[in-house]
Amino acid sequence: MSTKACLVLANGLVFEGKSFGASGCITGEAVFTTGMTGYLETLTDPSYYGQIVTQTFPLIGNYGTISPDFESAKSHLRGYIVRSWCENPSNFRCESTIDAFLKSNNIIGLYDIDTRQLTKVLRESGVMNARLIAGDSPAAQKEMAALSNPEEKQKLLKEIQAYKIEKAVESVTCNAVAIEKNADEVFKESAAYRAVPIKKDGTKLNDPDEAMKNGKGKKIVIWDFGAKANIRRELLKRGATVITMPCTATADEILAQNPDGIMLTNGPGDPADNVQIIEEIKKLCKKQLPIFGICLGHQLLALARGAKTSKLKYGHRGANQPVKHLSSGRIYISSQNHGYAVESATLPEGAVESFVNTNDNTCEGITYTDIPAFSVQFHPEASAGPLDLNFLFDDFINLINDNTYFKNFKAAYKAIDAVSYFKSTIKSHTMAHNAGSTK
Repeated sequence: MSTKACLVLANGLVFEGKSFGASGCITGEAVFTTGMTGYLETLTDPSYYGQIVTQTFPLIGNYGTISPDFESAKSHLRGYIVRSWCENPSNFRCESTIDAFLKSNNIIGLYDIDTRQLTKVLRESGVMNARLIAGDSPAAQKEMAALSNPEEKQKLLKEIQAYKIEKAVESVTCNAVAIEKNADEVFKESAAYRAVPIKKDGTKLNDPDEAMKNGKGKKIVIWDFGAKANIRRELLKRGATVITMPCTATADEILAQNPDGIMLTNGPGDPADNVQIIEEIKKLCKKQLPIFGICLGHQLLALARGAKTSKLKYGHRGANQPVKHLSSGRIYISSQNHGYAVESATLPEGAVESFVNTNDNTCEGITYTDIPAFSVQFHPEASAGPLDLNFLFDDFINLINDNTYFKNFKAAYKAIDAVSYFKSTIKSHTMAHNAGSTK
């Protein structure tokens, strides 16, 4: 039976609705995601740690819960908001309802509010802290009553505003390990749903021997900052041996594994908070080992190389984010989940922007010309498009296998860098000329 619930934003706005999932009171950072599907991946993505997530698509839960699709062993959200949820899901893989999943993970859910209005508020004002209040417990009833008392409401708002996501990476590292499987099992399950490796031309590799031949005998360390399980699956599908190490691992401990390559994974929180990890990445970069960074890993690698990051107004969250590949001019559809971005203007020498977001022109990828490394802000393992960008895992395997591949990479992106520099120089000269002519 539904009970009254509400969301209290840090700016004082209150959205009243009904509760599902768990009951209680919780504070988190209110964000929105625009994916029409993939709510299971959202619910189990460690990068959402500390956040109250709003789904902009109006109906959620129509295919229930499917544990093989989980990105980690449990949910890390603080709360979950939808316009409406499906009580009777229908799918041949369905195991349970979204309501039961939220209850089992102790996640408070809120529905029957105008999620469009909430999304507009977050777009205009930016992401902000919020309080979810649900259920009939004494604590929930007390906070509900406080909302009608101006003085008590102000006290509650101050408490909400003071919330800060802390120890995010440490809280989620290696959570996906609990659902890891071996390479043969991963490929068999993936082949059943044609979720096999995809080449740069968009064709699929259904033959496991063909898909795995380049990665056979190669060892890759996943440095887990809150990794989504599908990152590991994509590496296993390409034949590599994968070792997962926690965020607390040192460069020496990683090197002791004698890896052929290192994957820096996604994860939650402010990248600049991870001071020790950044210092360890600096040490790894000196060893000239192939490195591939995704999402938070992309940001941490950039910080280690001397770039800066900053918080976006409302972030990029969803399975429909367009990015432009600068070396080819091609537009890809990507899946994203991040609230921070690398500042393009701060990229050091030897770091070249490879992808940009076509909506706001923020940095979506970097290729390094002085070390064998590249990174992307989006999630190439998430099958957006659905055939887009999966080939980046092949680029990583090729980078491990062949230094010539890296040299070609380097030459191509140095050319981009030169073109970008030429264009920016022309633009600055033109602006200076125009400014002078108006005086």
